[in-house]
Order: sequence, then C-alpha cells, then structure tokens
Amino acid sequence: MLSLDVLGPGGPYRSRRLETIEDVHGHPVAALSVAPSLYVTRAMKALHRAPVLSLDARIAALAVASRAFAAQTVAGLTPEEYHHTVSRATGLPITVVRSATGEIARAAQRIHHSVQNARPAGSAGSWRDPLTRAGGAVWTRRGSVFAVHAAGNHPAVHQGWLDALALGYKVAVRPSRREPFTPYRLVTALREAGFGDDRIVLLPTDHSVADDVLRHADLGMVYGGDDVMRKYAGDPRILPQGPGRSKVLITAETDWEPLLGTLVESISGGAGVGCVNATGILVEGDPAPVAAALAERLDALPTLPSTDERAVLPVMPVGAVRRWDAHLRRLAAGTKAWLGGDGIVGDLGDGTAALRPAVHQLDSPFADQLGAELGFPCAWVAPWDREAGIRPLRNTLVLNAATTDADLIDELVNEPSIANVYIGDHPTPWMAPGLPHDGHLSEFLMRTKTVLR
Repeated sequence: MLSLDVLGPGGPYRSRRLETIEDVHGHPVAALSVAPSLYVTRAMKALHRAPVLSLDARIAALAVASRAFAAQTVAGLTPEEYHHTVSRATGLPITVVRSATGEIARAAQRIHHSVQNARPAGSAGSWRDPLTRAGGAVWTRRGSVFAVHAAGNHPAVHQGWLDALALGYKVAVRPSRREPFTPYRLVTALREAGFGDDRIVLLPTDHSVADDVLRHADLGMVYGGDDVMRKYAGDPRILPQGPGRSKVLITAETDWEPLLGTLVESISGGAGVGCVNATGILVEGDPAPVAAALAERLDALPTLPSTDERAVLPVMPVGAVRRWDAHLRRLAAGTKAWLGGDGIVGDLGDGTAALRPAVHQLDSPFADQLGAELGFPCAWVAPWDREAGIRPLRNTLVLNAATTDADLIDELVNEPSIANVYIGDHPTPWMAPGLPHDGHLSEFLMRTKTVLR
C-alpha cells in the first residue's frame, strides 16, 4: 500500500492520523496523512516567508517537472503504475488518466505562453521595462500565497493552478481524498525540479481544517457543487469553480447529422465526468430525432473495468451506481427516456459497475433538468426556439453553437454568464494551453498598476 505523506515546508510529514484510500473494489490502495490545524497554520506561514523564484527559474522548473511528471519515476511510481493506481482508485478509464497526464505536462511546458497570453497587451511584466519610463502599466500579483481546494473528478483539473506558480505565487494544494495521487505526483515533481519544499506544499486535511488553508492564503480557488458556489460567492478572495452545465445549441439551418460524432464526444468524452462535458442539447425544431440518434450511439459504448484499455465509462462500487440510478430516475420523472430509462447500472459482476449513459427528452428549454450535471454521460435534449432566446443557454461553461446566425452568435459571445463559445463542429471538451477555461486564472491573480520613472 502506498504512503502519501503531507508535503510540507520541512519535507514529507507523516501524521498520526492516516486515512485509507480504497479502490472501487474496496481494496486499500494508499494511506493518506491528514494534516492537523496547527501544522497547516505553520505551513502557510512558511509559504509567506519563502522568497520568490525569478521568472526564468520558475519557467525552467515547470519544464523540468513536466517531463518528470509525464515520463519518469516520481514518488516511487512509474508513469504506468501511476496511471493504473488512479484508474483503480477513481474508476476513470485508464486511457482518460493517461490523456490527462499528457494535458498537464503540455500545460506546464507551455506555461510561459499561457501567462503571456493572459497579460493585458498594454502592460509590462516588470517596472524595469522601458514602457514605464514615461509612465506605464505593470502587471503585478495581488498577493503572494495561493491556495487550492482541488477536485477529484478528473486529473486534468490540476493544470488549472500551474499559472499561479508561473506568476510567482507560493501555492498550497489541498487534494481531494478521492484522488490525491495526481497532486501528490505533480507537487513532488515540482519540488524536485526547483521550487523546493517551501514554495509549494500538499496539505491533505479533513473538512474541519479545510478552511484554515484558505484563511491563511492571500487568494484561493475552490472546486465544488452549488453549495460551494453559494458559500464563497461573496468572498472576493476566493474563486469558486462550480458545475459547468455545458451545452450544445443546434439551430434549424444546421444539418445536425454530420455533427453526431461531435455531439457524442461532447457528452461522453473523458468518460463524461468533466465540467466541459455537454449535459444540455437544445434543438430548434423537433428534438426527437437528435435524441434517438444520440441514444443509439451512446448505447453502443462498452461496459468494461476501468483498467481495460477499451474502457470509456466511469466505474464505481455497484452500490454507489445504484444510488446514482435511483437519483436519475427521480430527476427524470416526467421526461421521455430514450436511453437509461430502465437503468444505468452496468454490473461488472465483481462488486463494481459502470455508469451507463442516459438520454432524456424534455418538453421545454426551461425545464429544471437542464441545470442537472451528473458524474457520467447524461444528456437532456430539449426543444428551443427564437422566442426562448438565450435565456436557457445562460450559466454555461462551454456552449457549442451549431449555427450560422451571426446575430445569435453576437448575443452568445456577449452574454456574461457563458464562459466559452465554440461555433460549429467542435466538441465541448476541447481545450488548449494559453486559452481561457473559465476566464484566465491570471485575471483573478493579477492586477495592473501605473509605474512612472
């Protein structure tokens, strides 16, 4: 069984309190040290005291860490052993874990490009820039220590806080107890690459201590559901990252059949567990043909253990999947089930089950189900018309707009609550280093100030 220590400013620390991390079969995988409150307080103070590495040193260390994270033995695990461990523990298909590893590594390799893209074009990166001689804007940090309450639904979420390191923040990561393996590996690689023990720490805590990590940081980012969004909505120091509720809009002038593969990828790509996976499909006209075609394609996805190279669906203990099934049945009451109406439990016969896809048709673009985001491929297909307008499309992380209507695209791009708009044949999970996810993180971490020399 693996030992995952607290990674503090004085090096690895094994606490008296250990929590056992089990795989989807209930077998122990790792013993995770849980940091007590006093330790967290001291660790956060040490981050504040640590000097900032130069920009060149930070970029170089991130590049070294990216190679180690993706291709070398880190914390005693080869990349293959790491992929297998995460797949066993989370039930994510091993190919999804492998792909996420590459995404994190590429994000670290291109980090300088990413933060430069986010910097306002009229600002300088240093007061020494000639731009400031007659008065100019300089891009500066809003604080020195950044804390992250990480999510455990997908390993790739951990590329989300790398910008903070590149910008000169000292970083504290509180990992999810569902999936602490990725942040443990990444933080270890970063420390060994040159950030040292006092500029980045891993602080596993229980819920009673979790807010201590945020309280002692200058700024923080928290992943969670609607309850987390409500809790931190009024705190200007905290950037909450909630459900994505990503959607696809298909207007009447668009031939949707050539886009069917893109729709399936939007719903089920990466096992369908991400905030960028489409959950709402809005169709101008009759949604039934779209729902029927999606159901047929998604029903063909195989039911396999997560460590099988052909697996594409998430796996959980069979009891947990049955609870998801019961929840879906309650949620979908009154809708037309094209897929999943008779159950989503893909029993594997070993105490685990895959979460099979579901497709339900709604009567209205304003149905409550369009706001429901579940942890497996699940699509709500609804009618849409011009009278409904963009109201049903608000509060969306990624919107794929399959339309040629330029005026409608103007409205979608200008709507503040839609974070990203993909026009045409592009799956909603598409992302690239240097482009914003839910805005650039730098928009939260940095500010411009005038410097006159």
